[in-house]
Amino acid sequence: MVGQHSWRQARVVALFVGPSLLGLVLFTLGPLLASLGISLTSWDLLTPPQFVGLSNFAELLGSADIRDALLHTLIYIAIYLPVVLVLGLLLAILLNRPLRGLQFYRTAFFMPVVSSWVAVSLMWKWLLNPAFGLVNYLLGLVHLPQPGWWADPHWALPAVIIASIWKDLGFVMVLLLAGLQNIGRQYYEAARVDGAGAWSRFLHITIPLLSPSIFFVVVISLINSFQVFDQVWIMTGGGPGGASSVLVEQIVQNAFSYSRMGYASALSWLLFAIIFGITALQFSMQKRWVTYD
Repeated sequence: MVGQHSWRQARVVALFVGPSLLGLVLFTLGPLLASLGISLTSWDLLTPPQFVGLSNFAELLGSADIRDALLHTLIYIAIYLPVVLVLGLLLAILLNRPLRGLQFYRTAFFMPVVSSWVAVSLMWKWLLNPAFGLVNYLLGLVHLPQPGWWADPHWALPAVIIASIWKDLGFVMVLLLAGLQNIGRQYYEAARVDGAGAWSRFLHITIPLLSPSIFFVVVISLINSFQVFDQVWIMTGGGPGGASSVLVEQIVQNAFSYSRMGYASALSWLLFAIIFGITALQFSMQKRWVTYD
């Protein structure tokens, strides 16, 4: 009887889990394994794939374009991640106080997060237009240099970073704000009784107890940063002269512009390996600085 009851339960569970599991296999695991197979071939979508082994991986590791794209991606991360994290934390602290119109401010800062990347990119492309953009117009009023932004090889990547920070700031703010609101007030009250100042309370209470939220933000933001594409494609197209080319943009170019599906698949797996390795390293090091209360 016990065995029959367990078998019935397993069938019920399979009935509910089956459709989701089937979708996972068909639309996630299946394409994932297929892309691994394609990465070992030379395929232009018009002729049958030809097996070439690890030639695609060897070629992309020696490619100057891929090295430049990786460098640009790392520069993007090195500037974007600390700036969005610090600004998001400052906003979260400000909006964690009793302010008049607090809900309006929280909604206003979160609105870009739910906006389309296409709309945001087009808006920032107009704002940063070298000839008639609003940003250069305001810079001209105060007699500051007016960069070429997305039309200048030296300013194209910073233009993309500015747009990215503006859009993602609300996301980081909301996550850190939730973390701040979970910190018990008793810790601050006890610190005040002991004579701790505001800066000391921030360093020794807020940051340690907020570290799980900061860790989550860093992991998610780092993964998303390695996959930056939409704003690059719309604002600069990877240019001018490849100055803002990033890894995912190279994948799309090779796959759909040059019809090099095997090469693009190999680059996709290289990107996966980089993201997986860095994420695993982050999780292995979290015990050194993340405090779980």
